Amino acid sequence: MTLLGLLGAGHCVGMCGGIAGALGFAGDERGGLFVFMYNLGRIGSYAIAGAIVATLGYMGSEYLALGPVLRALAGLLLVAMGLYLADWWRGLALLERAGSKLWRKLQPLTTKALPVRSASGAAGLGMVWGWLPCGLVYSALAYAATAPSPYLGAATMLAFGLGTLPAMLVAGWASGRVAALLRARRWRQGFALVILGYGCWLLLQAAGLSRHAGH
Repeated sequence: MTLLGLLGAGHCVGMCGGIAGALGFAGDERGGLFVFMYNLGRIGSYAIAGAIVATLGYMGSEYLALGPVLRALAGLLLVAMGLYLADWWRGLALLERAGSKLWRKLQPLTTKALPVRSASGAAGLGMVWGWLPCGLVYSALAYAATAPSPYLGAATMLAFGLGTLPAMLVAGWASGRVAALLRARRWRQGFALVILGYGCWLLLQAAGLSRHAGH
């Protein structure tokens, strides 16, 4: 999952880089701290979401034998994410639009948190911003749902969040030129191919689990 976060760097910068950049240029020496705390809060929200979906996934696997289905769903979403990152198919945008219903309820909290005046305020903003509709996060959550416990689900999303951290720190601390490089089409397509391959591997795993369960 750390690798998924790293490979989705360009998407992360596009989705959240603006707010990170604004914090980085907060106008005093605290800008760097604000960027770090914002990302800490964002990753914390991912871990919470990971624990939630892993709990639901465990219940589905334990009582409804949905393990292969959940793994297949994770594979499909990763394939969709790869196609989305490469700009070959934008179907995952439909899932992001579905998530926007929750985001509309949370978004007013971001306006209350701005302007950021403290490290704790930056962390709080990050925790809210972590629920921004994002296909990459949803793909990681689908994989976290296959974890055998809430703790491992949280750890999975923590690893994913840490993978996104370098790109987001670059967006907050470094020049726009570096951020633009992360969003360059050739890089996105190369990363997309790796994610596509991993998604296909999960689908093959799910197919194998289904055949095993049928015997």
